Amino acid sequence: MGRGRVPPLGDIGADHFHRYFGEKVAGVRSATADAPPPSFVSTPRDTSFCQFQLVTVDDVIAAVRALPDKSCALDPLPTIHLKAVVDVIAPFLTDLFNKSLSTGFVPEVFKAAYITPLLKKANMDPADVRSYRPISNLSVASKLLERLVAQQLLAYLNKSGLLPQLQSAYRAGHSTETAVLKVLSDILLAIDAGDLSALVLLDLSAAFDTVDHDILLQRLKTSFGLSGMVLEWFRSYLVGRHQYVRIGSSASTLMLILCGVPQGSVLGPILFLLYTADLILIVQDHGLCPHLYADDTQVYGFCRPSASPELQNTITNCVDDVASWMRSNRLQLNTAKTEILWSTTGRRLHQLPQLPFRVGTDEVVPVSVVRDLGIYIDSDVSMRSHVAKTVSACFAVLRQLRSVRRSVPRSVLQSLVTSLVLTRLDYGNATLFGIPQYQFDRFQSVMNAAARLVFSASRYDHITPLLRQLHWLRAPERVEFKLAVLVYKCRQQTAPSYLFEELCQPADFEARRRLRSASSSSLVVRRTRLSTVGDRAFPVAAARIWNGLPPHVTSAPSLPVFRSRLKTHLFRRCFP
Repeated sequence: MGRGRVPPLGDIGADHFHRYFGEKVAGVRSATADAPPPSFVSTPRDTSFCQFQLVTVDDVIAAVRALPDKSCALDPLPTIHLKAVVDVIAPFLTDLFNKSLSTGFVPEVFKAAYITPLLKKANMDPADVRSYRPISNLSVASKLLERLVAQQLLAYLNKSGLLPQLQSAYRAGHSTETAVLKVLSDILLAIDAGDLSALVLLDLSAAFDTVDHDILLQRLKTSFGLSGMVLEWFRSYLVGRHQYVRIGSSASTLMLILCGVPQGSVLGPILFLLYTADLILIVQDHGLCPHLYADDTQVYGFCRPSASPELQNTITNCVDDVASWMRSNRLQLNTAKTEILWSTTGRRLHQLPQLPFRVGTDEVVPVSVVRDLGIYIDSDVSMRSHVAKTVSACFAVLRQLRSVRRSVPRSVLQSLVTSLVLTRLDYGNATLFGIPQYQFDRFQSVMNAAARLVFSASRYDHITPLLRQLHWLRAPERVEFKLAVLVYKCRQQTAPSYLFEELCQPADFEARRRLRSASSSSLVVRRTRLSTVGDRAFPVAAARIWNGLPPHVTSAPSLPVFRSRLKTHLFRRCFP
């Protein structure tokens, strides 16, 4: 099928990649060298993390068994074999890890990595060195130690409430879907109230690779309360790292890393989230709404149509302050990838401003559609572009699968369809509730074609028996399933707080606490003005779906039981 095939690198050698990655970081460091020193937000009193807890043999065994079966060239023992002998090796690893945690020293061999250039997007030129990002490959032992440290660090941050609420990357229960669902929900409610919405998508240049170690350590100490042996361990983790670029059998020279956190590591992404947490406060100080996912920053605000110049000026000032903060922290805003979208209803598109925004020294012209974390948003919030792009991509995969359908058993073909087609259909579908039926029909046409492919049926065969046999929900019910599961997680408080805080029960209101509905599991449905806009927002759509479920579904004692009962309920509705 050609899937997973590594594109040719042309004449790019390991040393060429090595120079390019180094020069890119050096360019950012040079451009920010004259920036003023950064500022730091102080951590609350009586909040500190100064000493790690020693790990047990059981902790190490559990961490090893949770590893994916991937290995790199730095591993003396493949991961699959490590799992097979973990009971023998675990005591020695436990002693090694505890020695590191108690002394604040990370072994030098754990700080060595080789870089694999990874194509940023499939449609980019594989012969252009600028199309690649560096991904660090670390030994499995170093990642094990990082996982054990990350567990204790995240437990401390969660307990102390120090993790930024509106940062959705690398956190349990958070995802790109929940991030976009929150942003789009706020936009829909604002448009429903008669406002215009402006969404700005900011991007950083070589964000992970330009993190300043001294600033990061100071922020960990001042803003997050790390001290003592914990802070010394992170200092040892950051200082003295080495890497080289490896392509096939060729390798570049070894290079000492003076800044940055390694992409491909366990702790690197978490440290980056803490490094950039203050961005949220800067955006909020301007009266705008932020949402971050790793190095992707979303800034959005609302205004009456007559006040659009003021909102544009506020966003410009906010982006200037964000850019200044980034320079002070040795990061650089990538204006070439900055996108701006004005949104309103389809009937009011003529009211959207067309004047360009100033971003630094550049001018950015508003666009009619943006790709936000893999989900396309149109200026009329119709989601037409997302449906069209998704359907086109799914049919392209089905054409590839059709070429191998006679070479694999039906069970394998069904697994391929589920993994490569249905998952693509389901990604971001929580944002599609309330779109017109003809848009869902396009999604359903993909599922019908996939079902016929699995059973080698003709286009004239009736589709309902095939879908029933596969036990696939129809497209609208798949959206309801996703939203209902999110509501259940919200009620269990395992979903992001920015979602479950949007849902209200009758008992939350003083005037309703004496009503019979206050003791029920129903949710309050907000009043909206436009059924095609406001009713699609998460608090409204999710509450209506939840209130429409039978009690034996909503009262499920656990998430697996809830999903099973919900699937059965929706399936019977699809195929009575």
